[in-house]
Formats: sequence, C-alpha cells, structure tokens
Amino acid sequence: MLPRSTTLCLRAIILASTAALGQNPEPGPEFGYAGADGPSAWGDLSRVYLACKQGHAQSPIDIRGTRKEALPPIQFHYVDAPLKIINNGHSVQVNVAPGSWITVGGHRYELRQFHFHHPSEEHIDGKSFDLSLHLVHGDSRGKLAVVAVLLKIGSPNEAVRQVFDNLPQTQGKEREIAGASINASAFLPRSLGYYTFEGSLTTPPCTEGITWFVLKTPEDVSSEEVADFAKLYPRDARPIQPTGGRTILETQY
Repeated sequence: MLPRSTTLCLRAIILASTAALGQNPEPGPEFGYAGADGPSAWGDLSRVYLACKQGHAQSPIDIRGTRKEALPPIQFHYVDAPLKIINNGHSVQVNVAPGSWITVGGHRYELRQFHFHHPSEEHIDGKSFDLSLHLVHGDSRGKLAVVAVLLKIGSPNEAVRQVFDNLPQTQGKEREIAGASINASAFLPRSLGYYTFEGSLTTPPCTEGITWFVLKTPEDVSSEEVADFAKLYPRDARPIQPTGGRTILETQY
C-alpha cells in the first residue's frame, strides 16, 4: 500500500476499495520503480501486493483495438479548492477538498486527489506521452474511477506550472500553499472524448475493479515543466500490462 507519508484521504479510499473487493487492506512495504523493489518485484514484496503479479486486469495498458460506442459523457463539476500538495515518495500529489465530482451515466464520483506520472503510464497505439495526470475519484461505496489526462511537450501549461512552482523537494507531510487555490478543470482538454476500461491501481496493492477514463485529446506542457518534475522523479511509471482480452470502449467523438 502507499507509504505512511501518503495522505489519509487517498489511504482511506484505497482501504475502502480493497475491503469492498474482499482484499486484505493491511499496510505493505515500501516500493520503487527500479531495482530490487521495482515493478517486476512488487508482487513478491508482500502478500498484500499479490494482485501486482496475479491480477488479470492490471493497469496501465496500451490502448488499441478499441470499440466505438455511444457512451455517456463525463460531466465535470470541479470547483476551486485550496492548493494542498505533498511529495509522497512516488509522485507529487494534490489533495482536493470536498465539493468537486464527476458524473458518468448518472453515477457520481467525488474527486479526492490528483497526481502525475513521468512519462505517461498509458499508451495509445504504442505511443507514450511526456507526462500523465491521474484524477482519482471515489463513490459512496468505495468504488474508484480514475480520469487520465495525457500531456505532451508543447506550450506552457498554466495549471501544471501552478503545481510545479510549489513542488516539495523532499518527501513529507502535506503542505497548503498560502493564498493559493486550484480548480482541476484547468487541466482538462476542450474535447472530452475518452477511452474506458476496467483496470487496477498502478501502484501497490494494484487493486483491481477500478474504472478508467483516459481522455483522448492530449494537453500541452512545456519541456521546462517536464524537466522540473523529472528532477524529482526521473521515472515513476509502471510498465504496460497485458490487456488480457479486456474490451476497451471509445466514445464516438
């Protein structure tokens, strides 16, 4: 599971989801992205992490062979919230106060936090991107839904810059940036078409039963912004996992 420095908010979501799925929610050991505790070893670090090697619907995946359908739109209801940021040892994460949510087909998920991966964890037709942003939501039953925004080098991104100007250089407790607020809608592309599939958390315990919505249109981010994040995390992306016959649906727009 996530390290102690990870916020109680995300910890509560993961505990709830693992309990709902009948998995043991006890804490697990630290993990990394290279070496003896890297992704290939996650499933052997603890029995709590067994899904990382025994799961059949793991994330991330290379999105290809999709089927277009008349899927319901994701309706975003994001509001301004205080900028609360933490370097949790695996990424830079912003914790979001209650009041922001999405609805998909009438189902509501509350936004809990968002964080970044370098490079992108998701691929599309074999192509990776420079960064990805994961917006993590949970419903009243502990079911998780993640909206992924892909980021490619291009123009500066004001929303990303606001976060990266306040990157905590050391792992530690959550820090609220005085006088600063953020609205997660600033990260979204204009076109909200998406791919969707069932997957897992991309970090231990690799819990399955997560609904993924990967937005089809990448947003720009500057090379300087990518470099700033890469100084902290040269690589914090899990390798691509087998699709295993899963159906990947795609909006018609």
